[in-house]
Amino acid sequence: MASAATATVKEFERKQLLERVNREGATVGASIPDEIEVQGETVDLREFVFEIKRRDTVPPGERERVETAKRNLRRERLQRVQRIEDGDVTREEGEALVESVVGIDRALNALESLGPVDLEGEMERQEAADRKRWMRFLRQALGHEESSSRSRGRGR
Repeated sequence: MASAATATVKEFERKQLLERVNREGATVGASIPDEIEVQGETVDLREFVFEIKRRDTVPPGERERVETAKRNLRRERLQRVQRIEDGDVTREEGEALVESVVGIDRALNALESLGPVDLEGEMERQEAADRKRWMRFLRQALGHEESSSRSRGRGR
């Protein structure tokens, strides 16, 4: 018979682990792991998140790097949760997976809460608003829009 340390988790234990991973507010008080292996590569996760968070917005040169990191973290999270769902882990491995998933969630929350990452979209919205204001001004200036100045300025 396998020892308790190497036995796979029981069904109720697996459900408890999954409940902890998916619990609302699971990241409260959790810390971002110093480093984590993502897609076979070790990442200094805490340093990366704090480096990016120090800025108000993500600079254009860093946008793709941040988006790639978020995609990789989401993928890694799914793989780790899948390992728990499969139930082919020991209790100790399951606990470590839960801690790492919660840490990934904490890092993702921090990265998601950054200022506008879509600077191009924001610029397009501002330009559209500027064009609209300019067109409104031109219509008023050329007398093509109802306004109090229209009736005063004509016929003199």
